Amino acid sequence: MDLTRHIHTFGHYLKRRFGETVHKLSLAGDFTCPNRDGTLGRGGCTFCNVRSFGREAASLSIAAQIEREKAKTGRARRYLAYFQAYTSTYAEVETLRALYDEAMAAADVAGLCVGTRPDCVPDAALDLLASYQDGGAEVWLELGLQTAHDRTQALIRRGHGLADYRDAVARAHARGLKVCAHLIAGLPGESADDAHETLRTVLDIGAEGLKLHPLMIVRGSRMAAQYRRGEIAPMDLDAYADLAADLIRHTPPEVVYHRISATAQAPTLIAPDWCGPRWAALQAIGERLARNGGQGSALGREWRPWRG
Repeated sequence: MDLTRHIHTFGHYLKRRFGETVHKLSLAGDFTCPNRDGTLGRGGCTFCNVRSFGREAASLSIAAQIEREKAKTGRARRYLAYFQAYTSTYAEVETLRALYDEAMAAADVAGLCVGTRPDCVPDAALDLLASYQDGGAEVWLELGLQTAHDRTQALIRRGHGLADYRDAVARAHARGLKVCAHLIAGLPGESADDAHETLRTVLDIGAEGLKLHPLMIVRGSRMAAQYRRGEIAPMDLDAYADLAADLIRHTPPEVVYHRISATAQAPTLIAPDWCGPRWAALQAIGERLARNGGQGSALGREWRPWRG
């Protein structure tokens, strides 16, 4: 199914921006997180596998990681360097500059996507990212909000609240940076109404992009123990597809969806098992959008793909 018929996807956005296919290269800069190193806590958020994510990749130089990821992602003439692992602004600005510069030094890297926490984006880091954008690079600041509900943030031991996100977005937008908010559906204690309230809040604050995925139970997380004790249960595929499609239908068509689901593989993935196959959720969401209307249709201004 061609999701670009129903969703303003990141791939579609990049093709319109550059006139050709652009691939993201996932990189690890050997960062840690204030929720792991004792600054705010230890052990990370309850959904996080703190032992393995990004550690093997971070042993390689950024240049070496870029070449490795190119071989994995397929042929393209342009790429975005995606600093994904942990909190990719959690270092002194000169350390960040060295890592980002190494990525941007590749002739076919056209920009940066930087994943981080809303409470870990000092002005110096934002100024640095803005300098790449001012030089013509495509730059996205990806902020892991997960939920707009502070009660849930506390429950999952996130270590920050909505106020931190609101502040980070305001300072990023003051520099002209684009923001992509990361959201998790199916967090403990949250309903579909809570997910819609999170979406409305994020859109009211302002976001150029969204990443949406279901709660996944992964090995090595605190939630893995909660799952084994029967204290939490992830969403089934139909419930997630219904909710994701409805959220997409309530999203303005100009907002770019960088992701609408996520996958993981055994032995890392414990549940739900439908997050193993890559296409299961995408197919289910696409079918609902084709039947009920695409992105923005609930707002009366449905997404229409650009044809160039």
